[in-house]
Formats: sequence, structure tokens, C-alpha cells
Amino acid sequence: MKQKSYAKVNIFLKITGLEEFEGRVLHTLNSRFMLVKNLYDTIEFIPAKCDSFTIEGLDIPKEQNIIYKAYKALNLHTGDLDIIEFFYNHKVVVNKNIPFGAGLGGGSSNASTFINMVNEICNLNRSKDELAKIGATIGADVPFFIYGYESANVSGFGDRIEPFDENALDLEIYTPKIHCDTAKVYKTFDECCLKDISKNNGATLMLNSSLDILNTIKEPQKLNDLYTPAIKVCPKLKKEAKEGYYLSGSGSSFFRVK
Repeated sequence: MKQKSYAKVNIFLKITGLEEFEGRVLHTLNSRFMLVKNLYDTIEFIPAKCDSFTIEGLDIPKEQNIIYKAYKALNLHTGDLDIIEFFYNHKVVVNKNIPFGAGLGGGSSNASTFINMVNEICNLNRSKDELAKIGATIGADVPFFIYGYESANVSGFGDRIEPFDENALDLEIYTPKIHCDTAKVYKTFDECCLKDISKNNGATLMLNSSLDILNTIKEPQKLNDLYTPAIKVCPKLKKEAKEGYYLSGSGSSFFRVK
């Protein structure tokens, strides 16, 4: 079994506040997520005798791997022994094309693709809503990918997903070799920008098509609340910014419509 695991961009990203979620204080947002159909990893389940859950293709310790976290979350929430049995007899192989830590949701996409594949191949018969709730326990972007919408308005902690009726745009992605620490970007946002936000940030943008938004608003900092703090955390990012490109998430990837 083999499936594509697509990247995404944030057409816009507006922070709306801070709220408690499962014992943690997290940022809430209003955003438009869009799949990038020409950039994807692949995930494959290959027959193999394994003493424990095995992932190949990622140079990350298993305990830190979001796919392994997805495996543990599925076991915890379903209690289905068929999952454990299946991965004694199959390994997970990832062919990675989406850059790490680039604001493109690669890890979350991998986790959601894995969850959907396990749901199908192990006949778990769980709804997308239930799988999205499981996915939300391991990453804020995971629910969007679980549903598989080409475009959606995403709000709350990333757990409220409303499909937007449009096809994914043909996007060009540019990722400089700069790592933007997401935690530091959000911390810097809190220090410089949190006092100026409101719960309605981005609400009107949610009504418009992504193409209209990008054709109307040319300044990337007006569409992405993390643009300014990302530049503060990674000054080199400003030198890499090209005219007509927008920053996705906390960086470091830029995108534009081809």
C-alpha cells in the first residue's frame, strides 16, 4: 500500500488569541490551508518481519517521529490489536521530498496519511471526524490533512476545519536553507504583537477565494501574523524574501501562484 502525502501552505494566517487546551496554553488562529499538489512525500507499507514498529527513510529517532506518535495514538484510542499485528509484518517506508521545518506541514501530513492508511488497511472503520480528533492530539495541522480537502478555513487550535469550495492553486514553492524555530517565532510574536490581536482577525478573509486574496493583498506581512516575528528570529529570511512571494506558516518556505 502506497499513498501520497501532500504539503500545504497558509494562504493567510491570523492569530486570534491564547486559550487552554488539554492542560496547555496554545495559540488560536484563523487561516486558509491549501494543499500543494505538486509537492509530496510518499508513504508505503512494505511486507517485512519486524520485532517492533519500524520506519525507514527518516533520520529521526523513532520516539520523536510523528508517524510513530500517530501509531501510538491509534493504539491508545482504538485498542485494536490488528494494528499491532499488522506492523509486526510490515514496515513503514517514507520517501521524503517536503523540506523539514519549512512551514509546509510535512510531518503533520505524513502522520495524517499514515492514520488514513491504517484506518483503511486494518478495517478500523473510523470516521474522518474521529480520526481528526485522534490526529489533533499529536499535531495542530494533522486534522486538516486527515480530511484531505484541497482548501479549507482552519480555526481554533487547528481543530475546526471547514472546506472552502475552490481547487488547489498551482503554486511555486521556494525554501531557502534556513531553519525557523516555530516555538521561538511564536514566543517573539507574543512579545511584539500579541497585544494588538482580536478574536476576529482574519474573519473577513475566510469569505474570499485564495486567488482573490493573493491578488488583492500584496504585502506578505498583512496576510501572515508570523511574518514579522519570523524575520526577527531569522534575519537572513528577509534577505531571501522575493517580491511577489508569501511566507507559509512560521517559515521558512515562500510561495506564489505560478
